[in-house]
Amino acid sequence: MRKNCITIGAFDGVHLGHRHLVCALKDLARQNNMASCVFAFTVPPKAFLTQGVQLLTTAREKLALLRELGPDKIVQLDFKEVQNISAGGFFDMLLAKYNMVGILAGPDFAFGHNRGGGADFLRRACAQSGVLYARASALKTDGHKISSSAVRRALAAGDVAGAAAILGRPYSVEGKIIKGRQLGRTIGFPTANIDADAAKLLPRGIFAVRVFLGDEVFKGVCNIGIRPTVSNSGLPSVETHILDFDRDIYGRFMRVDFIAKIRDEIKFESLPQLKEQIQKDAARARLLLRAPQP
Repeated sequence: MRKNCITIGAFDGVHLGHRHLVCALKDLARQNNMASCVFAFTVPPKAFLTQGVQLLTTAREKLALLRELGPDKIVQLDFKEVQNISAGGFFDMLLAKYNMVGILAGPDFAFGHNRGGGADFLRRACAQSGVLYARASALKTDGHKISSSAVRRALAAGDVAGAAAILGRPYSVEGKIIKGRQLGRTIGFPTANIDADAAKLLPRGIFAVRVFLGDEVFKGVCNIGIRPTVSNSGLPSVETHILDFDRDIYGRFMRVDFIAKIRDEIKFESLPQLKEQIQKDAARARLLLRAPQP
């Protein structure tokens, strides 16, 4: 079994700080003739321990994004299965089961029951076991720490551009295209509705978006909200009008990248008023999407 240099984290969002950590892990592993191994919780511990916390990335999205970063191995952890293991027990498991000979800790990293395995514990345990120990520095932008919490704050404010600056890519949502009430079709703006994961954090409002269908990319306008003009069910839906598009795509998998917010969702007095506003939204989206994607 090849010797592993590991790092462990929630990796919710796989933002620039996470990317920095994985790149540092790969460098450390390569310099010491080890395999780089990323341990990622399928669902962040915070989502289990704090009520109401939604995910920036589903398990599927997280795995795909981590694979793009190119570590030698990715191990998915279920927090429920390890939450009661002591720091010492967790460390011993890494030694015995995963042949750990190196560990790179993030700036706020701690593992084990009640986060007992912090920096002081790791220094002692690694020294006693002959394990290489290193600690990565925090990554900052404009003097502010890059974090999943910062992404959440930006999305809550509708600042998808700010979220993208922290993530290093546009925030996105994905899912299979399902049939809705097809009211958009009656006013000339058919939409593709997706069955987004209920645990996924969604920004609210009307957005200029890029739509990915397989290898094809399109421009669009996405509405995330409760559709107050036509059906206020209280449950948010993800509906995207794809510009200059007319195909039957029910059942296909689609990803939507949020590029810029156009406006908040509001209730109109009539469908003609709604149609007039959607026309303005589409025109605004075309302007916002002319710029090349960073």
